[in-house]
Amino acid sequence: MNQGKSEAGGAAAELIRAARERSNRAIATHDLDGIAAEWAADIHVSGSVGLLASGIAANTQSLARQFERRPDTIYVRTPTVIEVFAPWQVASERGTWVGTWTEPDGPLEIGGSYQARWGLVGSRWLIRSELFVPTWCKGGAYCERSPVAAPR
Repeated sequence: MNQGKSEAGGAAAELIRAARERSNRAIATHDLDGIAAEWAADIHVSGSVGLLASGIAANTQSLARQFERRPDTIYVRTPTVIEVFAPWQVASERGTWVGTWTEPDGPLEIGGSYQARWGLVGSRWLIRSELFVPTWCKGGAYCERSPVAAPR
C-alpha cells in the first residue's frame, strides 16, 4: 500500500507558516479582507464556543461582530506542527491559540489548541477548515461559565 509522503518541513510548510503570520497580523489590526485572504471559499470554522460557521461571508461576519462588540480583540495562533501530504495537496497545522479582549469586569485571556486543514488552491495554500478548543481561561465571569448552552 502506497502511503505517499508527508513532510514536516519544506517549502510548503514555510508558505503555510507565512500565511498564518499574515492572518495573525490581519486579526491584530481587524483587517477583515486580510483575514479572509487566507481562507478558501468554502472554509469551515468551529470556534472556541463550538459554533460552526461555513464560508467566507459567515466567518467574516462573525469576526466583524466580535470586533464591534470587543474592539480590543486579538487572536494569535502559533503553529507547532505542519505536515504536508503532497500527493493530495493538503496540509495539517496544529498548534496553540490565545485570545485577548476586555470584558465589562476586566481583561480576559483565553487559549487552547487548534488544528487547521490547508489546501493548495491554484498556487496558494489556503485554510479549508479550523477547529479551536479552549483549554484555559483567565479573567472574570466569562471564564466561569460556558458562553453557549450545552447541546442536548
